[in-house]
Amino acid sequence: MKILVVGKEGRLAQYVPQWVDLSKYEIAYVNPWGTDEDILKAGKDADFMLVDAMARVSGEVIFAMPNLKMIHSEGVGFNYFDIEAAREKKVYVCNCKAANAGAVAEQSVLLMLSLLRHLTDGDKAFREGKQLAVKEDYMVHGSLKELSECTIGLLGFGDIAQASAKMLQAFGAKLIYHNRTRKEDLEKELGVTYVSKEELLAQSDIISVYLNSNAETYHYVDEAFLSAMKEGAYLINTARGDLVDSEALIKALASGHLAGAGLDTVSDEPVTLENPLLKAPEEVKDKCVFSCHIGGITGGAFRRCHEMFWSDLKKVEAGEKPEHIVNPW
Repeated sequence: MKILVVGKEGRLAQYVPQWVDLSKYEIAYVNPWGTDEDILKAGKDADFMLVDAMARVSGEVIFAMPNLKMIHSEGVGFNYFDIEAAREKKVYVCNCKAANAGAVAEQSVLLMLSLLRHLTDGDKAFREGKQLAVKEDYMVHGSLKELSECTIGLLGFGDIAQASAKMLQAFGAKLIYHNRTRKEDLEKELGVTYVSKEELLAQSDIISVYLNSNAETYHYVDEAFLSAMKEGAYLINTARGDLVDSEALIKALASGHLAGAGLDTVSDEPVTLENPLLKAPEEVKDKCVFSCHIGGITGGAFRRCHEMFWSDLKKVEAGEKPEHIVNPW
Protein backbone atom coordinates (compact mmCIF):
# COMPACT_ATOMS: atom_id res chain seq x y z
CA MET A 1 0.00 0.00 0.00
CA LYS A 2 1.25 3.48 -0.87
CA ILE A 3 0.56 6.69 1.05
CA LEU A 4 1.03 10.09 -0.56
CA VAL A 5 1.59 12.82 2.00
CA VAL A 6 0.74 16.28 0.67
CA GLY A 7 2.54 18.22 3.36
CA LYS A 8 5.87 18.83 4.99
CA GLU A 9 8.04 15.73 5.31
CA GLY A 10 8.64 14.66 8.90
CA ARG A 11 5.23 14.96 10.52
CA LEU A 12 4.11 11.46 9.54
CA ALA A 13 7.02 9.85 11.38
CA GLN A 14 6.85 12.36 14.25
CA TYR A 15 3.23 11.64 15.12
CA VAL A 16 2.77 8.01 14.03
CA PRO A 17 0.99 5.97 16.75
CA GLN A 18 3.01 3.24 18.43
CA TRP A 19 0.69 0.57 17.04
CA VAL A 20 1.50 1.45 13.40
CA ASP A 21 4.43 -0.13 11.52
CA LEU A 22 5.45 2.45 8.92
CA SER A 23 7.81 -0.01 7.23
CA LYS A 24 4.79 -1.81 5.78
CA TYR A 25 3.92 1.19 3.62
CA GLU A 26 5.53 2.97 0.70
CA ILE A 27 5.53 6.68 1.57
CA ALA A 28 5.85 9.53 -0.92
CA TYR A 29 5.86 13.26 -0.17
CA VAL A 30 4.95 16.39 -2.10
CA ASN A 31 4.96 20.04 -1.03
CA PRO A 32 1.51 21.24 0.13
CA TRP A 33 1.66 24.09 -2.38
CA GLY A 34 2.59 21.74 -5.23
CA THR A 35 0.76 21.68 -8.56
CA ASP A 36 -1.43 18.87 -9.84
CA GLU A 37 1.52 17.71 -11.90
CA ASP A 38 3.74 17.63 -8.80
CA ILE A 39 1.18 15.56 -6.89
CA LEU A 40 0.73 13.03 -9.68
CA LYS A 41 4.46 12.74 -10.30
CA ALA A 42 5.03 11.92 -6.64
CA GLY A 43 2.11 9.59 -6.06
CA LYS A 44 -0.20 8.87 -8.96
CA ASP A 45 -0.32 5.21 -7.86
CA ALA A 46 -1.03 5.97 -4.18
CA ASP A 47 -3.85 4.21 -2.33
CA PHE A 48 -4.20 6.85 0.38
CA MET A 49 -3.56 10.57 0.66
CA LEU A 50 -2.81 12.45 3.89
CA VAL A 51 -3.22 16.11 3.03
CA ASP A 52 -2.35 19.35 4.82
CA ALA A 53 -5.66 21.03 5.66
CA MET A 54 -4.68 24.12 3.64
CA ALA A 55 -3.57 22.20 0.53
CA ARG A 56 -5.59 21.63 -2.65
CA VAL A 57 -6.73 18.32 -4.10
CA SER A 58 -8.39 18.86 -7.46
CA GLY A 59 -10.87 16.69 -9.30
CA GLU A 60 -8.28 16.20 -12.02
CA VAL A 61 -5.89 14.66 -9.48
CA ILE A 62 -8.60 12.44 -7.98
CA PHE A 63 -9.67 11.02 -11.35
CA ALA A 64 -6.05 10.50 -12.43
CA MET A 65 -5.21 8.27 -9.44
CA PRO A 66 -6.53 4.75 -10.24
CA ASN A 67 -5.79 3.17 -6.83
CA LEU A 68 -7.00 6.01 -4.63
CA LYS A 69 -9.33 4.90 -1.85
CA MET A 70 -9.21 7.70 0.74
CA ILE A 71 -8.17 11.33 1.04
CA HIS A 72 -7.68 12.32 4.66
CA SER A 73 -7.19 15.87 5.89
CA GLU A 74 -4.35 16.15 8.38
CA GLY A 75 -6.56 18.55 10.29
CA VAL A 76 -10.18 19.62 10.35
CA GLY A 77 -10.29 21.64 7.12
CA PHE A 78 -11.05 20.20 3.69
CA ASN A 79 -12.12 23.41 1.95
CA TYR A 80 -9.77 22.93 -0.99
CA PHE A 81 -10.57 19.26 -1.70
CA ASP A 82 -12.92 18.51 -4.60
CA ILE A 83 -15.54 16.70 -2.53
CA GLU A 84 -17.93 16.09 -5.45
CA ALA A 85 -15.24 14.53 -7.63
CA ALA A 86 -14.25 12.23 -4.77
CA ARG A 87 -17.88 11.25 -4.19
CA GLU A 88 -18.35 10.52 -7.90
CA LYS A 89 -15.25 8.29 -7.91
CA LYS A 90 -16.28 6.64 -4.60
CA VAL A 91 -13.17 7.91 -2.81
CA TYR A 92 -13.66 8.59 0.88
CA VAL A 93 -12.79 12.08 2.11
CA CYS A 94 -12.20 12.24 5.86
CA ASN A 95 -11.17 14.87 8.36
CA CYS A 96 -10.13 15.05 11.99
CA LYS A 97 -13.34 16.51 13.35
CA ALA A 98 -12.92 18.20 16.74
CA ALA A 99 -9.34 16.90 17.16
CA ASN A 100 -7.97 20.44 17.55
CA ALA A 101 -11.07 22.10 19.04
CA GLY A 102 -9.52 22.60 22.46
CA ALA A 103 -6.27 23.89 21.00
CA VAL A 104 -7.99 26.49 18.80
CA ALA A 105 -10.28 27.49 21.67
CA GLU A 106 -7.20 28.18 23.80
CA GLN A 107 -5.82 30.36 21.01
CA SER A 108 -9.08 32.31 20.88
CA VAL A 109 -8.97 32.98 24.62
CA LEU A 110 -5.27 33.87 24.40
CA LEU A 111 -5.97 36.51 21.74
CA MET A 112 -8.86 37.94 23.79
CA LEU A 113 -6.67 38.29 26.87
CA SER A 114 -3.79 39.70 24.83
CA LEU A 115 -6.01 42.50 23.56
CA LEU A 116 -7.73 43.26 26.86
CA ARG A 117 -4.39 43.40 28.73
CA HIS A 118 -2.48 45.19 25.92
CA LEU A 119 0.07 42.39 25.98
CA THR A 120 2.16 43.36 22.95
CA ASP A 121 2.27 47.04 23.99
CA GLY A 122 3.30 46.08 27.50
CA ASP A 123 6.01 43.73 26.26
CA LYS A 124 7.43 46.47 24.03
CA ALA A 125 7.31 49.07 26.84
CA PHE A 126 9.05 46.70 29.26
CA ARG A 127 11.88 46.05 26.80
CA GLU A 128 12.28 49.83 26.38
CA GLY A 129 12.57 50.36 30.15
CA LYS A 130 9.17 52.07 30.41
CA GLN A 131 7.47 49.56 32.69
CA LEU A 132 6.57 51.93 35.54
CA ALA A 133 5.24 54.72 33.31
CA VAL A 134 2.99 52.29 31.43
CA LYS A 135 1.78 50.66 34.63
CA GLU A 136 0.88 54.01 36.20
CA ASP A 137 -0.96 55.08 33.05
CA TYR A 138 -3.07 51.91 33.13
CA MET A 139 -3.91 52.49 36.80
CA VAL A 140 -4.95 56.11 36.23
CA HIS A 141 -7.14 55.40 33.21
CA GLY A 142 -8.44 51.95 34.18
CA SER A 143 -7.99 50.84 30.60
CA LEU A 144 -7.21 47.18 31.28
CA LYS A 145 -10.33 45.02 31.20
CA GLU A 146 -11.20 41.60 32.56
CA LEU A 147 -13.05 38.96 30.58
CA SER A 148 -15.64 38.91 33.35
CA GLU A 149 -16.60 42.47 32.36
CA CYS A 150 -17.26 41.46 28.76
CA THR A 151 -20.12 40.11 26.72
CA ILE A 152 -18.53 37.69 24.29
CA GLY A 153 -20.33 36.82 21.08
CA LEU A 154 -19.56 33.47 19.47
CA LEU A 155 -20.35 33.56 15.75
CA GLY A 156 -20.91 29.95 14.74
CA PHE A 157 -21.34 27.21 17.31
CA GLY A 158 -19.47 24.12 16.21
CA ASP A 159 -16.87 22.11 18.11
CA ILE A 160 -14.36 24.96 18.55
CA ALA A 161 -16.95 27.53 19.63
CA GLN A 162 -18.33 25.04 22.13
CA ALA A 163 -14.86 24.36 23.52
CA SER A 164 -14.31 28.12 23.77
CA ALA A 165 -17.58 28.57 25.65
CA LYS A 166 -16.56 25.89 28.13
CA MET A 167 -13.26 27.70 28.81
CA LEU A 168 -14.82 31.17 28.94
CA GLN A 169 -17.33 30.06 31.56
CA ALA A 170 -14.44 29.89 34.02
CA PHE A 171 -13.69 33.59 33.46
CA GLY A 172 -17.23 34.66 34.30
CA ALA A 173 -17.89 36.27 30.93
CA LYS A 174 -21.42 36.68 29.61
CA LEU A 175 -21.68 34.40 26.57
CA ILE A 176 -24.04 34.82 23.64
CA TYR A 177 -23.98 33.01 20.30
CA HIS A 178 -25.47 33.02 16.85
CA ASN A 179 -25.55 29.99 14.60
CA ARG A 180 -27.49 28.95 11.53
CA THR A 181 -29.29 26.41 13.70
CA ARG A 182 -29.98 26.94 17.38
CA LYS A 183 -28.52 24.31 19.75
CA GLU A 184 -30.85 24.52 22.72
CA ASP A 185 -29.60 21.25 24.20
CA LEU A 186 -26.17 22.81 24.82
CA GLU A 187 -27.19 26.25 26.04
CA LYS A 188 -27.61 25.49 29.74
CA GLU A 189 -24.56 23.20 29.89
CA LEU A 190 -22.26 25.76 28.25
CA GLY A 191 -23.82 28.88 29.76
CA VAL A 192 -24.67 30.52 26.44
CA THR A 193 -27.68 32.47 25.21
CA TYR A 194 -28.89 32.34 21.62
CA VAL A 195 -29.36 35.72 19.91
CA SER A 196 -29.94 36.99 16.40
CA LYS A 197 -26.99 38.12 14.33
CA GLU A 198 -28.05 41.73 14.81
CA GLU A 199 -28.20 41.33 18.58
CA LEU A 200 -24.81 39.65 18.66
CA LEU A 201 -23.21 42.51 16.73
CA ALA A 202 -24.82 45.19 18.88
CA GLN A 203 -24.22 43.60 22.29
CA SER A 204 -20.78 41.95 22.08
CA ASP A 205 -17.65 43.54 23.52
CA ILE A 206 -15.73 40.76 21.78
CA ILE A 207 -16.86 38.80 18.73
CA SER A 208 -15.04 35.55 18.04
CA VAL A 209 -15.59 34.03 14.60
CA TYR A 210 -15.98 30.26 14.22
CA LEU A 211 -17.58 29.93 10.78
CA ASN A 212 -16.64 27.50 8.03
CA SER A 213 -15.08 28.93 4.89
CA ASN A 214 -17.21 28.57 1.77
CA ALA A 215 -18.75 30.67 -0.99
CA GLU A 216 -21.49 31.93 1.34
CA THR A 217 -19.11 33.05 4.10
CA TYR A 218 -16.40 34.69 1.96
CA HIS A 219 -15.82 38.17 3.49
CA TYR A 220 -18.75 37.52 5.84
CA VAL A 221 -17.13 40.05 8.17
CA ASP A 222 -17.39 43.00 5.80
CA GLU A 223 -17.83 46.76 6.19
CA ALA A 224 -21.54 46.47 7.07
CA PHE A 225 -20.80 43.76 9.65
CA LEU A 226 -18.02 45.76 11.30
CA SER A 227 -20.06 48.98 11.28
CA ALA A 228 -22.84 47.18 13.14
CA MET A 229 -20.49 46.01 15.87
CA LYS A 230 -20.50 47.74 19.22
CA GLU A 231 -18.29 50.84 19.46
CA GLY A 232 -14.92 49.89 20.95
CA ALA A 233 -15.42 46.15 20.46
CA TYR A 234 -12.78 43.59 19.54
CA LEU A 235 -12.77 41.03 16.71
CA ILE A 236 -11.16 37.58 17.06
CA ASN A 237 -10.60 35.25 14.09
CA THR A 238 -9.16 31.79 14.64
CA ALA A 239 -11.21 30.21 11.83
CA ARG A 240 -10.28 31.07 8.23
CA GLY A 241 -8.70 34.25 6.91
CA ASP A 242 -11.08 34.79 4.00
CA LEU A 243 -14.02 35.21 6.38
CA VAL A 244 -12.78 38.75 7.08
CA ASP A 245 -12.45 41.55 4.54
CA SER A 246 -9.03 42.92 5.50
CA GLU A 247 -9.60 46.33 3.90
CA ALA A 248 -12.87 46.77 5.80
CA LEU A 249 -11.16 45.74 9.03
CA ILE A 250 -8.38 48.27 8.48
CA LYS A 251 -10.98 50.99 7.96
CA ALA A 252 -12.85 50.03 11.15
CA LEU A 253 -9.64 50.04 13.20
CA ALA A 254 -8.39 53.30 11.68
CA SER A 255 -11.65 55.10 12.47
CA GLY A 256 -11.54 53.94 16.08
CA HIS A 257 -14.86 52.13 15.75
CA LEU A 258 -13.13 48.89 16.71
CA ALA A 259 -10.62 48.84 19.56
CA GLY A 260 -8.61 45.95 18.16
CA ALA A 261 -8.40 42.59 16.46
CA GLY A 262 -6.79 39.29 17.39
CA LEU A 263 -6.02 37.31 14.25
CA ASP A 264 -4.61 33.81 14.05
CA THR A 265 -5.40 33.73 10.36
CA VAL A 266 -5.80 36.40 7.68
CA SER A 267 -6.79 36.47 4.04
CA ASP A 268 -4.17 35.30 1.54
CA GLU A 269 -1.88 32.84 3.26
CA PRO A 270 1.04 32.28 3.33
CA VAL A 271 1.28 35.91 4.45
CA THR A 272 3.80 38.20 2.74
CA LEU A 273 4.93 41.72 3.57
CA GLU A 274 2.52 42.91 0.87
CA ASN A 275 -0.51 41.86 2.92
CA PRO A 276 -2.81 44.89 3.47
CA LEU A 277 -2.79 44.38 7.25
CA LEU A 278 1.00 44.62 7.31
CA LYS A 279 1.05 47.65 5.02
CA ALA A 280 -1.58 49.49 7.10
CA PRO A 281 -0.62 52.60 9.12
CA GLU A 282 1.20 51.91 12.39
CA GLU A 283 -1.77 53.03 14.49
CA VAL A 284 -3.82 50.27 12.83
CA LYS A 285 -1.14 47.59 13.13
CA ASP A 286 -0.69 48.48 16.80
CA LYS A 287 -4.33 47.57 17.42
CA CYS A 288 -3.79 44.05 16.09
CA VAL A 289 -2.36 40.96 17.71
CA PHE A 290 -1.26 38.40 15.14
CA SER A 291 -0.34 34.76 15.53
CA CYS A 292 0.93 32.47 12.78
CA HIS A 293 -2.18 30.33 12.23
CA ILE A 294 -0.98 28.08 15.04
CA GLY A 295 -4.23 27.62 16.95
CA GLY A 296 -4.77 24.04 15.86
CA ILE A 297 -1.21 22.76 15.47
CA THR A 298 -0.23 21.81 19.00
CA GLY A 299 1.59 18.52 19.47
CA GLY A 300 -1.47 17.10 21.19
CA ALA A 301 -3.72 18.08 18.29
CA PHE A 302 -1.38 16.48 15.74
CA ARG A 303 -1.19 13.27 17.75
CA ARG A 304 -4.98 13.07 17.85
CA CYS A 305 -5.23 13.83 14.12
CA HIS A 306 -2.72 11.16 13.15
CA GLU A 307 -4.47 8.62 15.38
CA MET A 308 -7.67 9.35 13.46
CA PHE A 309 -5.90 9.08 10.08
CA TRP A 310 -4.38 5.69 10.85
CA SER A 311 -7.59 4.40 12.37
CA ASP A 312 -9.52 5.33 9.23
CA LEU A 313 -6.79 3.92 6.96
CA LYS A 314 -6.85 0.58 8.78
CA LYS A 315 -10.64 0.39 8.40
CA VAL A 316 -10.40 0.99 4.64
CA GLU A 317 -7.62 -1.59 4.36
CA ALA A 318 -9.96 -4.08 6.03
CA GLY A 319 -12.75 -3.30 3.56
CA GLU A 320 -14.73 -1.24 6.07
CA LYS A 321 -16.00 2.33 6.02
CA PRO A 322 -13.77 4.88 7.74
CA GLU A 323 -15.26 6.66 10.72
CA HIS A 324 -14.70 10.32 9.85
CA ILE A 325 -16.26 10.63 6.38
CA VAL A 326 -17.29 14.09 5.14
CA ASN A 327 -18.55 13.04 1.67
CA PRO A 328 -21.04 10.24 2.26
CA TRP A 329 -22.77 8.68 -0.71
